Order: sequence, then C-alpha cells, then structure tokens
Amino acid sequence: MTMCVGRSSGRVGRWRRPLGPAGLLLVVLLVLTGCASLPESSAPQALRTIDREPAAEGPTPPIAGRDPDLLLRDFLTATADPTSRHLAARQYMTPSASAQWDDTAGTTIVERPDTLLESRDGTRATYRIRAQRVAELSADGVYRAVTEPTLENQIEMVRVDGEWRIASLPPGVVMDSSAFAKSYRRYVLYFADPTGTSAVPDLRWLSVPKNQLAQRLLGLLLEGPRENLGPVVGNRLAPPVTLRGPITKANGDPQDVGVGLGGVRVDFAGAGALDQRDKEMLAGQVVLTLSEADIPGPYVLLADGEPLDQRFATNGWTVADVDYLNPTVRGINRIGLHALRGGTLAQVTEGGVVDVPGYFGSVNNLRSAALSPDGQLVAAVADAGRPASEPQRTLMVGTYGGNAIPVAEGETISRPSWNGDGSAAWAVINGMQVIRAVRDNATNTVSRQDVDISALTDNDTGLTLRMPITELRVSRTGVRAALIADGKVYVALIVRGPNGNYSLTKPVPVAVGLSSSAVSLSWVDGDLLLIAREGNIDPVSTVHIDGSEWRPLTSPNLTPPVRVVAAVPSAQYVADARGVLELSGNPGEQSYWTEMPGLVGNDATPVLPG
Repeated sequence: MTMCVGRSSGRVGRWRRPLGPAGLLLVVLLVLTGCASLPESSAPQALRTIDREPAAEGPTPPIAGRDPDLLLRDFLTATADPTSRHLAARQYMTPSASAQWDDTAGTTIVERPDTLLESRDGTRATYRIRAQRVAELSADGVYRAVTEPTLENQIEMVRVDGEWRIASLPPGVVMDSSAFAKSYRRYVLYFADPTGTSAVPDLRWLSVPKNQLAQRLLGLLLEGPRENLGPVVGNRLAPPVTLRGPITKANGDPQDVGVGLGGVRVDFAGAGALDQRDKEMLAGQVVLTLSEADIPGPYVLLADGEPLDQRFATNGWTVADVDYLNPTVRGINRIGLHALRGGTLAQVTEGGVVDVPGYFGSVNNLRSAALSPDGQLVAAVADAGRPASEPQRTLMVGTYGGNAIPVAEGETISRPSWNGDGSAAWAVINGMQVIRAVRDNATNTVSRQDVDISALTDNDTGLTLRMPITELRVSRTGVRAALIADGKVYVALIVRGPNGNYSLTKPVPVAVGLSSSAVSLSWVDGDLLLIAREGNIDPVSTVHIDGSEWRPLTSPNLTPPVRVVAAVPSAQYVADARGVLELSGNPGEQSYWTEMPGLVGNDATPVLPG
C-alpha cells in the first residue's frame, strides 16, 4: 500500500488555509485603525514578513550510546532530510562511508522496515534492512508508486569511539514512508495543454525551505515536464524564454521571497517576443504553480524588465486573472446533478427528481450515461433488447432534450466519458476496443473513430496492462485518461497524431496497493481520482495520479457493493446497494455519506458532466 494512508475528514476538494495568528492580528489592527480610503491603483508593495522561518541550526546528531539496530532505524528517518546532500544521514556514517556513499543513485521510499541482525561482536555488526517498497523518487521530485519485490540492503557497522556508525551501505537513499510524509510536500507544476486553453498539472514532491521554494519551483518549470508527459504538453517557460535576474518580492527585496505577504517579482528574458495568448499561458503556469504552493501574490511578471502585460503593470497578476486555465475551476459543475433511475435520465432539482425532456428522458433501458461539460449533449449506453446471440448494448449519442442516434454496439460498453471541450465521447467496446464518438457541429452528425491502444499492451517501457478495460474517464484537460484494466487502476496519456487520430500511451499504475479489484473511478480535479472497489473494507478511496497519498474515505454508512462513483471538485457521489449518496462534511469535521432523496434502489446512479 502506498504511503500516507489516513481517513478523510470531509469533501475531497482543495481548501484554502485559514489565517494564522499573524494574519488575524493584521486584520484586528486594520479594524482598530479605522477604514481609511484606498487608492484606486497603486504599485504592489511588500509587507513586512509575518511568518519568517526560524534560522536552521543544523541537523540533530545521532543519540549517544544508541544500540546499532535502533541507530539504523534513526538513520532511515534522517535520510528524509535532503539538505546539504543528506548531511543529517551522513552523521550516522564513518567519514569513509560518507565519502563513498552516492546519494544521487536514486531514492526508494519504504514502509515497515525491519533491521535483521546477521552477525555482531564487540566492534562490528552486520544487519540486513528488509522493507516493503512503496515508491521511487527522482531528483526532480517525480514520485512513482511501485510494486517491485521487497527491498533488502546489507549494512555493515563499526564502533567508533564507543559509538556505532555505518561503515558500508549500498548507493542510493532509502527512507521510511512516515519520515517522507513529514519532510516532503506535494507541489504542482503547471504546463500547457496542446490547445493552449488549459493548464495541466505535473506533481512533484519536494523538501525545500519556504524561502527557497519559489526559486526551486520556477527552476523546475524551466527544466520542463516529467519525461512521460512531455509529448502532450507545452511549456511557455522554455528557451528562448528563461529567468532574468533574481526572483524577488514585489518591491524588489530579494530576502525571504515567498515567506509572508510580500508577493513575487519575476523577470523573463525573451518573453517579450511571445504573442498575447502565450504570455497569458506563461503567466498562468507561473501564478498557478506559485499559488498552489501557498506563495501569495501579487505576482509582478516582467519581460526583459518591462511589464509582461500592460493590463497588470500597476497591481500585478492575481490567481483570479488566470483561474480560467485551472483544471479545478474548469471542473465546476454548472449544470447540476443528474442521475439514471429505472433506466431513464433525470435531473435532480430543488423540487425533486424530474425526467429530462427528449429521448434520454423517455426511454427506460439506459445502463450508464454522461453529459458533455456544457450539458448540451448526452452519451448513454442502452440495452439493445436483442437475442442473446446478438450485441446486447448500444452507444447512443444525442442532444439534451432532443433525439439520439446509435453510434456503436457491443456485448459490453463502458460508461461514456466526454472530452473537456465536449467534442467527443469516449467508450470501451467489449473491454478491448476504445472509440470516440465525434460530433461534427457543422453537419450535426456523429461519427465513430477508433483509438489506438496498442501502446498499452506493447511498449518500450516494459509496463503493460491486461485486458479487459472496464472503465475509462478522460481528464478535463484532455491529456490523460484514467482507466480500470483487469481490476487495476492506470493513468495513460492521450496523444493526438498528425493525422487527427488518437492513441493511449504510457500507462502508469496508481492505487497499486489495492487488495481487491477496482470497479469505478472518476476525476475529482486535475490530479486526484475517486475510486470504488469490490469488498466491504474501504470500498471508496482517493489517490493522486502519481500513485501518492492513497486515502480511504469514510465508509460506515455505505452499503456495499459500491457500483459507481462520480465526482467534481466540489462534490463526490457514489451509488451503493441502497441508491445514490453524496459525501458531506466540512473541512476538519468527520465526513459522512448522505442519501439523495428520490435516488434510491440498486438501479440509481449519479451522472455528472464529463
């Protein structure tokens, strides 16, 4: 099982941190001094630092007189501090071992490490560390959940001046998952989708002091996306655009950038040559990346010393100026909850559950359905009503409130999923064939397009998945697809070829520690999945797209089996043996599943856009 397992205390959506004591003090002072008039515009000013981090005093030395097996456990905790080439961990070594140890050879995160004694006398000891591998972490913070065999490392120890120290160990860093969770934090880099209309998240795990974080994040943006994401995203912070001069607070102060409320000032060489659309995407990448890391604005962005965009020359950029690129904002449900009940598509309104007009609200043979993001189109899987020797399911696509036409048929058809722009609905036929139902707005026709999935089962990475594919959900950015194959969860890339055809490539396993088969999944936001699996223990959970932070959601009031999950950033729904339920609760409070009135029975399922 992956690290950081814990119970969710509320809805899965992201929440802003409340004001700390210093922030509250500032508010009180403003109230006590009255309501002075504010100028209509002014240059951004750096406020005094109110949350300056304490000066580092160096790593804690090893405990004197420590028994060698306990010292080894302390060592596995100390390796989670990467400062000064893992100086904290090197204190546990002899000078010779420290000089020879290569901490750049890779990082492995483990859980439940055991220190097994092989031999020991008065001055020497040999131990074997045996632990369950959880993940690998690259130097640029890329986390990869793994299922490789148990890790076993031999460690030689000697007594030096009465204290046990490590004399020999393999290259690379091994750290305990609990220490990793305390020392590292998940950050999000943002890159551009192929259309330049949405920001695509790229998760990184870093252990960086707050006053160095802005520089580190922008440096990673400049280095570009992780290797397997590169073919499907763009980067506006790439040569010939680069950083020009130091990153400072909004007023030019280079001290403690990102600590406190001073804002951030960044100058980009070469950005003046970008067109307006690319300038806005550059600003979006930078502002969203910094704001997600709790580095507050204003964000003063310059191009060769001049404002990147004259509209923001006076007050700088804010998150609101680029939120239209944020996949979480794009995932807001603006058309309300719908559901299938009794094979009919219905809308959940304040007055009750009402069948929708048109074809989809008049039939009673629908097995699954999906709405386009704007709510104008519907794709649904219907019972064909044919003899057993003929295909049993039909994919129907039509307008909301209007008619529908058959697009494909098969023995099984997965729940449809729409592109973020509503141009096509994706589905899996007979667990083996992925198709897109593409609507031509000019001719008002729908055509079928096959998707190449050969790279899922035969690729140069050695990672392949087993059929059948029983669920496929396209992300709102359109560059990833989450899917369930042979009961396991993967995230693959969606690649559009030069001829307009699509393929699924580079599958990455997530939720690798699930002990039972996954049955349904849904995108919560750009980097988080909601998953349902078989069984009574933790049937619903969330996991990030890199396989990190698998967390079961509250389950006492669920009645398994959980059949379907559906999610948007602000709400999560499941269909269990009783009907449709919504996850309720506020941040910091115990969450619980609440039954949706009018959506009872084992044939009721939630339907959301996407």
